[in-house]
Parts: sequence; C-alpha cells; structure tokens
Amino acid sequence: MRDPYDVLGVSKTADEAEIKRAYRKLAKKLHPDANASDPKAQDRFAELNTAHEILSDKEKRGQFDRGEIDAEGKPRAPEFTGFGGGGPRRGPGGFSGFDGDTIFESFSFGPEGARRTSRGGGGGFEDIGDIFGFGRQRRSAGGGFAPQPGADMEITLPVSFEEATQGASKRVGLPNGKQIDIKIAPGTREGHRMRLKGQGEPSPMGGPAGDAYVTISYASHPLFERDGDDLRQSLDVPLADAVLGAKVRVPTLTGAVELAIPAWTSGGRTFRLRGKGLPNATGGHGDLLARVNVVLPAEKSAELEELMRKLKGEAA
Repeated sequence: MRDPYDVLGVSKTADEAEIKRAYRKLAKKLHPDANASDPKAQDRFAELNTAHEILSDKEKRGQFDRGEIDAEGKPRAPEFTGFGGGGPRRGPGGFSGFDGDTIFESFSFGPEGARRTSRGGGGGFEDIGDIFGFGRQRRSAGGGFAPQPGADMEITLPVSFEEATQGASKRVGLPNGKQIDIKIAPGTREGHRMRLKGQGEPSPMGGPAGDAYVTISYASHPLFERDGDDLRQSLDVPLADAVLGAKVRVPTLTGAVELAIPAWTSGGRTFRLRGKGLPNATGGHGDLLARVNVVLPAEKSAELEELMRKLKGEAA
C-alpha cells in the first residue's frame, strides 16, 4: 500500500484541516458508486479510507511517522532473513524475513464457526480449539513449574461501513511477523472481538506465546454520519426537482437506489430508507435517513431571478 501522505496528496506537515479537506474531496471522486464501471474502484476507496484512518488519528500518525506502523496501520515486524523450509532464516545481522507464503494464515469468522488455513508447511485446517482456546490446554508434566506465557496483544481493526455490512477479508499484522487474513462476516457489528490463541507476544521464558485479540471498529465515512445503527446523509436535490417532484438516486451501503421526491419538497425534509443502515443487535439493519438539501442551478438564470422577484412581490 502507498504512503498515506501520497494517497491523500498532502505534505507531512499538513494539519488536521488540510487532511480532512483532502479526504472529503477524494472520497467524492473515488467512491465506488461514482465509479461503478471501474473494477478497481473499491480497492482505491479502501486505500483512501486506510490512509485517512492513520493520518486523522494523532497517535497513529505519530506511530507511522516514527516507523512503528506501516501504511496499512499494522505494526512493523522485525526484519528476518529466513532459513530453508519456509521458516525464518538467520542472516548476517540476525533473523529477518520469512519464506514466501509460509508466513500467511487465513482465519474466517461466521455462522459456521472459525477455522485457520496455513499455506505452505503442513497446510490444511487445524484444530479450532487449539487456535482459539476452546479445547486443548497446556499443562506442565506432573504439575510442575510452567514457564510464564507471553503477553496478550490487543489489535483494533478498522472496517468501512460497507465491509461490515457486506463482509470482507482484511489483513492483520501480528507481533510475530505473520500477516493473517481475517474474513469479516456480513453483518459484523462494531466492538466484535476475536481471540487468536498463541498469536500474541512470545514468552521470554520459553513458555507459550500470548494471545492476540482483534476488535472491530468502524472507520469514518465520507458520505454517511453514524447515529447508532442508523445512518444520516445530506441529499442534494435541484430546485426544479424539489418544486416539481422527481426520482433521485440515493447512495447506500449496498449500492444506489431510487427515491421519489414529491412535488413541493422543502429543504430539510428527511426521508427514511428502512434497512439501509448498519448491522444491529437483532440481526437486521438500521435505517438510512436522507435529509434534503435544495440546491440552485449551477449558472445564474435571469428568468429564475425574475420569477423569484414576482413571487416575493406577491407574498408581500
């Protein structure tokens, strides 16, 4: 992924206001609804959201500037040079790198449960209880001393409203250098917490590694404002359509829909699109509330001005 500053087109000295302006401008240009024929539109929009997520947060921006996290917001792994067979290799200055796909594992979460797939090495599905701590437990032989396990690690995983609603695959960097693909099930709510057993910090005493906990958070959105499980947005409606009535296209998390605007619709009127909001606790979705913003023609019209003078005079 590219440098967040390059993605937003701002300098490293840009303040919060500059970053916000750049994000809003690009979000309108790159939103998938505005680029329906471009197969890479969703990827570019996700890259923009990730860049904004890092640079709009003072702590994350500082971590990126100091080299503590990468352009995807993941902790930078220590460098390794691997030894054969897919494991880490010892290089001249220590360990750095892994061999190809052997560092990648995939986790999927959904109604069917959780599984892990390793690519390279032994491959295949492993026991779910061993990964997530549902089954097997580590015990010392004869009840003797057990080395202290490594520390647990908390990871916050930002997802867009669309990803939480429709499902997605997200890559997470772990402290041991692994990159793990986590599949987000459709309808995942903010605050959902996943346990990855043995994927935390290594033990300093040769014991088991700690666990990694991944918590889902919602990223900010350029079009929608969150209100609980509902979403709010401003809907620009031309003056003529507000007066005469028309059908307008309204962007939603699952694609644009048509909304019938009645004649003589005033600015500020709000329309409710049921089930077009965020996932809720009942397994359904909240609503989308579209507030009408009446806009004037882009170019001045002498006829319109004359009509307004006439109407103003009649009202007086």
